[in-house]
Amino acid sequence: MREKLWMSDSKIRNCLRSGNEKKIKKLIPVFEVTSLPNFRNLLSQKMEKAEAKPDPGKKESGPKCDENEQATFSSLGVVDVLCEACELLKWKHPTKIQKEAIPVALKGKDVIGLAETGSGKTGAFAIPILQALLENPQRLFGLVLTPTRELAFQISEQIEALGAAISIKCAVIVGGVDMMTQALVLAKKPHIVIATPGRLVDHFENTKGFNMKALKYLVMDEADRILNMDFTDDIDKILQALPRDRKTYLYSATMTKKVAKLQRASLKNPVRLEVSTKYTTVDKLQQFYLFIPARFKDVYLTFALNEQSGKSCIIFCNTCSNTQRIALMLRNLGISAIPLHGQLSQEKRLGSLNKFRSKSNSVLLATDVASRGLDIPHVDIVINFDIPMRSKDYIHRVGRTARAGRSGKSITFVTQYDVELYQRIEHLIGKKLPLFKVEEEEVMLLTERVSEAQRLAKLELSESFNKKRKHKDDEEAEAYSGPKTKFKKKKKH
Repeated sequence: MREKLWMSDSKIRNCLRSGNEKKIKKLIPVFEVTSLPNFRNLLSQKMEKAEAKPDPGKKESGPKCDENEQATFSSLGVVDVLCEACELLKWKHPTKIQKEAIPVALKGKDVIGLAETGSGKTGAFAIPILQALLENPQRLFGLVLTPTRELAFQISEQIEALGAAISIKCAVIVGGVDMMTQALVLAKKPHIVIATPGRLVDHFENTKGFNMKALKYLVMDEADRILNMDFTDDIDKILQALPRDRKTYLYSATMTKKVAKLQRASLKNPVRLEVSTKYTTVDKLQQFYLFIPARFKDVYLTFALNEQSGKSCIIFCNTCSNTQRIALMLRNLGISAIPLHGQLSQEKRLGSLNKFRSKSNSVLLATDVASRGLDIPHVDIVINFDIPMRSKDYIHRVGRTARAGRSGKSITFVTQYDVELYQRIEHLIGKKLPLFKVEEEEVMLLTERVSEAQRLAKLELSESFNKKRKHKDDEEAEAYSGPKTKFKKKKKH
C-alpha cells in the first residue's frame, strides 16, 4: 500500500502555526524540496482550499472566463505556484489549445487534442499533470511518449522548468544512450518519464524490477508521427504494461485513421478538442513558392539566404547526404550552417540543436527528423529545399516558424519535377501560395561562386567517406587477425 503523503487539514494548520521545520518537511517527502517557503505556500493553498466549503446543491463546473477578456492561467484553475512558473517562462496568456484543454484535464477527463504544431501543446498536458502531482504526490506518476529523441529532451526541459519550484524530477529514456545508465535513472523513480516507444519497451522487457503499474497519467504527443514511424507494436506493448485506471491525453497535429484507432483503444470517453481545421497552418505564417530549374537550386538557395541575412533559418532536405553536402557548400560560401539528420550520433544531434538555439549558427540544415515538435525560439524562415514526399510533412516543416503567436515566413522550392507534389500540398492546405519574387539576373551572378563551393563540398565529402572506409577496413582486419593466427598450421621441423 502506497504511503499517504498528505496529512489532514487540521494537522497541516498545526504544523504551519508551530513553524516546526521538521514537521513541515515530512508533509511532502516525495518532492525533496529544500526551500521551506515553497512548502508553506503549497500547504497554505491546500489549507485555504479545504476551508472553502462547496455548496452541496450546486453542480460542479470548470472555471469560466469572460470571452471578451483575455484568459489567464489562474482563470483556468491553475494553482498559484504553477502560474508563477508560467510567468517565469514568459507565458503571459494561455494559447488556444491550453485555454481549451487545461480546464477539461483538471476535471479529470481524458483529452484528445488536435492542434497545429507550435500551439503550446506541451503546456496543455504538462500543467494538469503537475497540478495533479501536487495534490497526490508519487514517483513514476506520468509517462510522455514522443516520436523523436530531440522532442523528448525538449519536453523534459519544459516540464522541469514548470516544476522547478517543487523540484520535479524527469527521466528521458531514448535510443542512442546506454541502457544500464538509463536503468540506474529509472531505479531512482523519477516523477515523470519522457520516452520514445522502442526504448521504453526495451526497459519493460530487460530492466529487472522496472514497471509502471502505479502510473496515473499517459501522454502520447505527436501521435500521428509515432504511428507513422512503425511504433504501433511498441505502443500496444506499452498499453498492456500500464494500468487501465489512468488519465490519458493524446495530442496530434493531424487526425488519421491510425490515430482514431489508437484513440478508441486507449482513451475512455475523451473530450475532443480541435482548435484548427484538419490540415492547416497558423495565421501569422507567410507562405511562398519559388519555381526554379533543378540544376540551379543551390544558386537560388544561396541568393535567398543572402537576401535574408541575419535571420535564423531552417532548410529542409529529403536525404541525409543532401543535408551534409549543402551544409559544407554553405560553409565554403561563408554562411555558418550546421546539419541535423538521423545519421549523426545523439551527441552531435543535440550539439547541432544547441548551437542553433544559442544563435552561434543561424542556418540549420535538417531532414524530417527535426520537423516535428521542436520548439526552437525565433526561427524566422523555413525553406523547403526539397519538397516533401508526403504532403502532411509540409504542415510540420513550416510549423517550425510562426510559433506561439510569432510571425514567420516559409519558401518552398518547386522544380520542373515537383509540380505534382506541390499541387497536392496546395490542395491539402486549401489555398494557392503566392510566388516569391526574385530577380533572375541577380541570382545568376552567384553561379560561379556557388559552383566552386559545390566542388569543394564534394571533395570534403569524398575525403570523409574514404577516411571512414579506411577506419572500417582497419577495424575488420584487426578483428579477423586473431582467428587467422590461431588456426595456422605449425610447421614441421
